[in-house]
Amino acid sequence: MIDTLSSARARAWLLRRTCRASLLAIAAAALLAACHNDAPKAEAAPPEVSVLALQTQALALDQELPGRTVASQESEVRPQVDGVLVARLFEQGQMVRAGQPLFQIEPALYQAALNEAQANLKTAQAAAVTARLRAQRQQSLGKDQLVARQDVDDAVASGQQAEAAVQAAQAVRDTARTHLDFARVTAPIAGRIGRALFTPGALVTAGQAEPLARIQQVDPMNVDITQSSNEYLALRRAIADGGVQASTAPVRLRLSDGTDYPLPGTLEFADIDVQQDTGSITLRAQFPNPQGQLLPGMYVRAQVGQGTRQQALLVPQSAVDRSPKGDAQVWVVDKDGKARQRVFRTARAVGDQWLVLDGISAGEQVVVAGAQGLSDGMAVRVKPAAAAAGKD
Repeated sequence: MIDTLSSARARAWLLRRTCRASLLAIAAAALLAACHNDAPKAEAAPPEVSVLALQTQALALDQELPGRTVASQESEVRPQVDGVLVARLFEQGQMVRAGQPLFQIEPALYQAALNEAQANLKTAQAAAVTARLRAQRQQSLGKDQLVARQDVDDAVASGQQAEAAVQAAQAVRDTARTHLDFARVTAPIAGRIGRALFTPGALVTAGQAEPLARIQQVDPMNVDITQSSNEYLALRRAIADGGVQASTAPVRLRLSDGTDYPLPGTLEFADIDVQQDTGSITLRAQFPNPQGQLLPGMYVRAQVGQGTRQQALLVPQSAVDRSPKGDAQVWVVDKDGKARQRVFRTARAVGDQWLVLDGISAGEQVVVAGAQGLSDGMAVRVKPAAAAAGKD
């Protein structure tokens, strides 16, 4: 009985001691936690961004514009006399020279008319000789008053009429000879001739609507280029204001299959009219075409110099975002080292960069890498874009 009571007392004492130790451990842990919470927290480091300091530069502005090739000269060959074609005197699709015979119209009637005119001219010339001699005799007799004055005057008038008849006969002969010459149709210009639209045996007439053939001069070749009248006026204003220097750079061509035409051209003039249906203006350039690679009617793209902007600012396209309204915007770092979002306007794309119209100034630092997670006014650490690229 006594042993049982002593054992119970010992267990109770051990339990009280264990509970007291546990309470002390809990209190110590709570005290440590309180001390840890009261300690100051370490601040996060600002994010690092790569920046590009904008600098002005002289920039040659080119614009790719659509165009069509046009023969520098074109002529439709038409007959100038009536008759039946008896021969074609050229190879279709070949080059011809100015004055080269192309068609022969039946010349018999025109040769006969020329022969008749020449015979009439000889008759008139003979009559004129007789009239001239008679007038001379009458004038000689009139000096001695051997004939009446009226007879002298009549003889002189007859001589003058005979001379006029000779001149009329000469005109008829020249007309007949011209008609005979027209019976052989010649090339009015040099160039490449197309297919013959009439064959031997066909009846042709002077002034007919359908040409016998068409000749086009393709060396040099003209290219008619279309440009928006708004862009044209903006360029002229920029040149007038002095911000852009007029360009004298040659024009380059890209053909419809994507290949580049090897020879440069020159810009000749701008048309004086604006097309009412498209609001565009036509520029004409001329290109040498010795190999005949350019054919009339081809669709091409022309690289046309639009002048040189002396104080151009370029921003990499990879650094530019678009707002919900479509405005271009970039992150810039101000003098206090804080990120600021800037909205600006672009003029055009130049390769993989945007040409700045306004909204950003030279010397500002544009964020080109590390812009993710930035907010307006956030402090950032700056490193030059070139140094960042060198580490990669």
